[in-house]
Amino acid sequence: MNPTIELLKSHRSIRKFTGEKIPPDLLRELIRAGQCAATSNHVQAYSIIHVINPDNRRKIAELAGGQSYIADCSDFLVFCADMRRSTDAAGRAGADVVRGMTEQLLVATIDTSLMAQNVAISAESEGLGLCYIGGIRNNPAQISEILRLPEHVYPVFGMCLGYPDQNPEVKPRLPVEAILREDYYSDARDEELVAGFDRTMNEYYRERTGGNKDTTWSEQLKPLFTSKLRPHMRDFLRKCGFEMK
Repeated sequence: MNPTIELLKSHRSIRKFTGEKIPPDLLRELIRAGQCAATSNHVQAYSIIHVINPDNRRKIAELAGGQSYIADCSDFLVFCADMRRSTDAAGRAGADVVRGMTEQLLVATIDTSLMAQNVAISAESEGLGLCYIGGIRNNPAQISEILRLPEHVYPVFGMCLGYPDQNPEVKPRLPVEAILREDYYSDARDEELVAGFDRTMNEYYRERTGGNKDTTWSEQLKPLFTSKLRPHMRDFLRKCGFEMK
């Protein structure tokens, strides 16, 4: 395989970092590489907040579920879906702007995700480690207040960046056959393939923890689908101006 594919297949979440700081010029290059990701209609519907203030990082760490590495990593970024800049620009150009559409929410969220993944890959190519922080959405209103986010902007996730101080194994993924369908959607083999993946994940968890974690992929999914996950997000997004019309 070529080096790019090998790099992509070697991704791990890093939650322990050395004290070494990322050079500012390198961080800027990572963001520039992120901007080169595909973007719907060239809207570029994202903004990134580089959280430098230590107090704010500690507050965000607690609001995101007590994830201390938010405060400890070299650099912490919050990736925001941003429809404010582009709709304001269209308005100044003379458009009678319609805001808050569901499609706008989708475009901004997808643009932001693609941009962030470019940043992630670029960072790993430079020997950096990273961890996405979906816990940003645990308390999005409070975090938006800390970051002074305006209407039509919302925080999608955070990203810890730094030089790794750990070397975890690559976590297994579902077999390609479980996700790649030919011509039509078919789940005829899902039960068989998931059962095999459960065995793979059970072995992974047991080896990683010295036998202290005896579970499977399917078992790990149960908490996600037996309660309403972050039910506050719908009202929060509406208050952000995404009326989902």
